[in-house]
Parts: sequence; C-alpha cells; structure tokens
Amino acid sequence: MKNIVRSLFVVTSFASFATLAACSLDSAKYGDAPAAPATPSSPAPGAAADPMAPAPTPAAGMAIVRVIHASADAPSVDVYAKGSSTPIVTALSYGETSGWLDVPPGSYEFELRAAPSKPSDPIAYKTSALSITAGEKISAVAAGLLASQDSDSSFRVVPVVEGFGAAQPGSARLRVLHAGSDAPSVDLDVGNDDPATPEIAGLARFADTGAAGVALPAGTPLAIGIAAGGARVTSFTTPKLADGANILVVATGLLGKLARERSGFVLLAVGPNGSIGFVKQDPQLYALHASPDAPRVDAFVGDSEIVDDVGFGELSKPIRVQPGSYIVDLFAHADGSARPSTAPALSAETGALEAGERYLTVATGFLAGSGAQAIRLVGYRDGFALGSGKPQLRAVHASPDATEVDIGLASASKIDPVLFAGLGFSKSSADEGVGATVGHLPIGVTPAGFDSTLVARFTVPVSTDNRAFVLAAGALETQRGQGFRLLVVDTAPSRWTVTTVLPH
Repeated sequence: MKNIVRSLFVVTSFASFATLAACSLDSAKYGDAPAAPATPSSPAPGAAADPMAPAPTPAAGMAIVRVIHASADAPSVDVYAKGSSTPIVTALSYGETSGWLDVPPGSYEFELRAAPSKPSDPIAYKTSALSITAGEKISAVAAGLLASQDSDSSFRVVPVVEGFGAAQPGSARLRVLHAGSDAPSVDLDVGNDDPATPEIAGLARFADTGAAGVALPAGTPLAIGIAAGGARVTSFTTPKLADGANILVVATGLLGKLARERSGFVLLAVGPNGSIGFVKQDPQLYALHASPDAPRVDAFVGDSEIVDDVGFGELSKPIRVQPGSYIVDLFAHADGSARPSTAPALSAETGALEAGERYLTVATGFLAGSGAQAIRLVGYRDGFALGSGKPQLRAVHASPDATEVDIGLASASKIDPVLFAGLGFSKSSADEGVGATVGHLPIGVTPAGFDSTLVARFTVPVSTDNRAFVLAAGALETQRGQGFRLLVVDTAPSRWTVTTVLPH
C-alpha cells in the first residue's frame, strides 16, 4: 500500500460529528482531600457550535477542566463531584467532550452513574483524587473498557495536562493518546509511507506523544499509518488541518471489531473547544477475478500495482486506500510491478469507497464479450448483519451468460424456498444477507420464475460464523471459458477467504 498512498491524494471529511457533554477523572498519585464543586466556564455554551474556537483562559487563581468520553463500551453517564447530589455534567456519550469547567485549585473525586441518574443510583465508576493546580488546562479522558477485569484494558481516566507548543505558520500540532483497549504498543507512520521507519515508535497503551504535540503541515489531509513490528496494522486519513490548530487525537475502540461497528478502532479528534468527531479507518477492499475467459491479471491505479497475478476464482490480498473513488486498469499478468505500456484490457471506476467500510470488487463479464456481457468491475459493500447468531449469506449474480436467476434451497427437482429471487447479471441481494442454518446446504439455481428447472445444484458448507458472499460465476456455455460454479467469499476471518463449489 506504500505506493498507492503516495500516488493517490484524496480529500475527505470526518465520518461523523459529535456534540458536547462530559465524564470522569482519575490519578492514583494524588491523595484524598475534600472535593469542591466545579462550575461551567462561560465559553462552554458555545463550544458545540465551534469545537475549533479558542479555549478559555483560566481566571486568576483558577484552573479549567473538561472531560472526554472515549470508552467504547461505557454508556452515557452523569458525572457527580463526590458528596454532591447534583451532577456537574449530564448525559455524556461516547465521543463527546464537555465544555470547560472553572475549578479552584484542590483535590477532586468524581462519581459516574449511568444517565439519566439520581444521586441514590449505583455508582458505575468512581475516581481516585485528582489534584488540580491554578492555571492548568486538563482534559480528563475516560478510556479503557468498563466491562473489563483485565488491568491492562480496564476503565480508567487519563489526565492530559495541556502544554501545546506554538504552531508555526502553515502547521498544526497533534497530540495523540493511545487508548485502544485491545491494541499493543504501536508505531505512528505519518504520511503512511513506510511502517518500518515510523516517526513515532513504541507508543504504549494509555500513553501519549507528549505535551508539546507533533508539528504537522496544515491545509492538507493527513495520512496516518498505525504499525506494529514494522508491519502496517491499519491507516487513517484526517481532514485538512487548520493552520495553527492544536488538536488532541484519542485512538480508541477495539482493533478486534469491524471498523464500521460502534466499538471499532477509531481516532477521536478533539479541538480546543470540544469534540470534532470520529475519523474512521481507511476503506479496505478485496479484488475477486470472476471473468470466465480472462487470463491471470494485474491491476493498477495510476502507476501503482495494487493486484498482482490473480486468476479466475482467486481473491487478492486486502488493499487499504484513502477514501475516494479510483480508476482501476486491468492488464494480463506480467512479471514485475511496472505498469505495462500497452492499453489496459479494462479501465473502470470503483465508485465511492468510504472510511470505515470494506468492499468486494469483482471483475466479471467476458473479456471477449460485448454489450451486457462485456467485462466490467462491480463493487459490493460488506454490510452483513452482525449479532444475529446465525451465518449470513448474500447472493451475487456474476455469470455473464446466465439470465436472471432464482437461488434457493434445492429439493429433488426444484427450489423450495427461493431465498434470492430475480437476480440479474452483476446484481446482488440485500447488504445485510439472509440468516442461514449451519450444515451442508443444498443450493439450487434456476431461471427466474422457473423453480422447477434446475440449472445447477450445489452443496455449500456453512459454519456458525460465516458472513459470506455467494457468487454464481463462470460461463453456462463452457466453450466460452471457466464453467458455471459458486464462489463463496467469507468476510468473517481477519483475512477474507474464497472457496470454489462446483455443481453436482
């Protein structure tokens, strides 16, 4: 991915925007002392309108504190000062940041209750004492997992005392806090160009890159690679950084979850006056060769080779790109990674690839075909339903010389029931898939509306955790190339797999 990230520059925006609210405080090094109430600072009401507005300056003899909810499994919370019956902040949700609170110097303890709450409700979490010094600006980041019993990932609050250095003209400063609850120590590859030589190495969980922040170019989107052991784990693309901006970035969520899930690994960007929003992981795609008469192929975007030597029925390695749309050029496979000087067999646009999503990109149709049967590139988003407890299957019609088809459970001579009806060439069933039973499913394919005319019968093995595209692929007329079959692409493993199922 080094070459494609260098050669392709895509302007994107934040995946979502959060408003403001608050959470809790903790630090074991501070001793106990009576808690004093905190009160909102006057600029707080306008914070939600402009998170990049300047933060207030502490009044003489005072400090200011805000709280950032970055715990992926914690509910919305109300925050109480210990001993108080009135919450100082209410209904703080994941990704939200409070307005700044004016705080006299002293030592504070706080209690969290699930929102909405009463003072008599159970305490979900209580902090140790936090000592606050006059003149400080403190972002208290609620991180870790509320449900975890593991000390390495359990819920905590990390006090981040602001100390940004001066941003020079044309630059911004980012301070990154690693709060990914299941992530190891990571390296940050600014520019996402070489995970073996990261700019920031060995950032431990719940540590940050330093109070002064890291100076980065303003006015341009920023590619950030997350690496471990010299290999890229994932990557992100920020929006344009404002000239002179100071931004706290909290890497939070779980690497073990899908990027599109609420608890997936994300960057939470926080400006001087509130949450800006979540930056989701760059989109990922897999390429599947399903053109019956095409040879083994290479694929290029510009001069960058993204797919090398893939044959019919084979799946590429995962490809991670910046959000955007790309023109992909297909060539017959040749040794080396240089783009051929000849014209491509196919040039096609991917369509919009969005942050946080995964896609199956299928080359199908006949290389020697024309019109409706001509070779093409078709993309399908991984939108399988999660948490149903059942395998999920989604049908794709990728056989260029087959008419509209029905696909379903095959009996002796017909389909009953029809699971996917009236699929035309290059079309698919709904993103979420259909819940299936575990076992060896008898699958039949018929012309649409003719459930008693079986074109082909298959036995498809289905296991509990399958989330699979089932592609009807190949040519019905075998003289035109690879014969008719099913290609089953399972998206459940960390690296997708493809299985060929031949007809009986």
